[in-house]
Amino acid sequence: MAKMKVIRYPLGQLQANCYFLIEADQCLIIDPADEASFILEELQRRKLILVGMLATHGHFDHVMATGEIQLSHNLPLYISKQDRFLTNRLIETAEHFLGHRRDIISPITVKYLTVIEIKISNFKFQIILSPGHTPGSCCFYLKKEKIIFTGDTLFKQGIGRYDFSYSDKKELKLSINKILKLSVETVIYPGHGEETTVKEELSFHS
Repeated sequence: MAKMKVIRYPLGQLQANCYFLIEADQCLIIDPADEASFILEELQRRKLILVGMLATHGHFDHVMATGEIQLSHNLPLYISKQDRFLTNRLIETAEHFLGHRRDIISPITVKYLTVIEIKISNFKFQIILSPGHTPGSCCFYLKKEKIIFTGDTLFKQGIGRYDFSYSDKKELKLSINKILKLSVETVIYPGHGEETTVKEELSFHS
């Protein structure tokens, strides 16, 4: 069986990480951030079959390319229902934070995560609820491969913002503690910046 590979693309004005999780010729996207045309070209260039899209949370910089990708790939975006209010106001929020109006196609098909495990093609994740940054923030953990995608909950030597009206500092701290209880070898792929490990973050947060 082909080894699973992770490729990180920091995209858009806010450099949100879009991840391609690849096994053989299949690709699952975590956080279809920005620059849909780049993402689609990269799938074609690498001769990959897109099998699914997951979002760690609903902030515009992590899901902006979804709708455009869905025009050519009939696949839903999986996201927590608690962040539906964020995807519903995607265009307005993007304009507010970017300072200019963008031509954005809102997500066309959305499926809400209601389980603690999800299997899409050969990709099997545990879903770790990690509210705090947003009410519906969640992490995608591949136990066998010892990798976790943490979105904006936990970064390399940093944590997500909790100053939004819907954020919760106490919940964020509890969510971070959940991640730091995983195996120390677990590689953390955050929503912005470079990868880190549970071991590195334990020493930083101690």
